[in-house]
Amino acid sequence: MTKISIQGIQFDEKSSFQKGPRLAPPLIREALHSGSLNLFTEEGKSIDNATIEDKGDFKISDYFDIETITAKHLNENAKVFTLGGDHSITFPIIKAHHLRYPKLDILHIDAHCDLYENFEGDPYSHACPFARIMENNFAARLVQVGIRTLNTHQAEQADKYKVEIHQMKDLDLLNIPPFENPLYISLDMDAFDPAFAPGVSHHEPGGLTSRQVIQIIQNIKTEVIGADIVEYNPERDFQNMTAFLAAKMMKEILGKMM
Repeated sequence: MTKISIQGIQFDEKSSFQKGPRLAPPLIREALHSGSLNLFTEEGKSIDNATIEDKGDFKISDYFDIETITAKHLNENAKVFTLGGDHSITFPIIKAHHLRYPKLDILHIDAHCDLYENFEGDPYSHACPFARIMENNFAARLVQVGIRTLNTHQAEQADKYKVEIHQMKDLDLLNIPPFENPLYISLDMDAFDPAFAPGVSHHEPGGLTSRQVIQIIQNIKTEVIGADIVEYNPERDFQNMTAFLAAKMMKEILGKMM
C-alpha cells in the first residue's frame, strides 16, 4: 500500500516581488480541515486515510535543507507531497527525488516558465527552478501548462532544454500528450486566473479556471509519485478564496497519488 508524507516548506526568501508564501502551509491545512468541505476527491477517494501522514511544517533558514528534509521523507518509503513556499523549493525537492526516480516526468502548471538562467543575479530564484532541474537532467520530460508570460530568453531556454509548453493563448487540454514515466506535479497558484486565486504575489490575467486544472489532474493516467503546491501568498488573499482553492487541489492531487 502506497504511503504519502505531507511536508510544509515555509520558505520564500527566493521570491523576487513580494514575500508571503512562507505563511501558506498551515493556512491551506486550516482550510482543508475547516469543516467547510469534506475530505473526498471528486473521484470518490478519501484523503482521511491511514496511508497519508502529515509530517508538519518546516521553517527553512538554509535553502539546501529542503533537499535533506525531502530525502528523509522519501527514504521512509513514501511519496512526498509538499505545501510551499515559493517556487524555488521545487529544485531541491526534485533533486531529492532524482535518486529514487532517475527517469521522471514533470507536469508544471503555472503562468510563468521559471526557466531563467538566473534572475536578479540569483540562479536559485523562484524564477529559475526548472532551468536548474533541466540542466542537471533531473527530468526526462518537462511539460508546462498555463504559460502566458513567455519572453525571448525563456523561449530560448525552453528550446535548449526541449520543454513542451502549452501557452494559454492557444491552450487545448486535449493536446496535452499522455505521460509514460513516473510523474511529478508542480502547481503554482498563479496558474489560475486571479479571479479564482487572488492570493498570489504575481497577478497574471487570462489564466486557467479551477475546473480546467481539475480536469488536467483527473486526466492523468500514469503514476503520480510526488507533487507540490506553491506560491500561495496569504497576505494578498480575499476571504480565504485561494486557501480553499489550494485545499481543493491538494485533495485532488493526493487522490491521484493514492
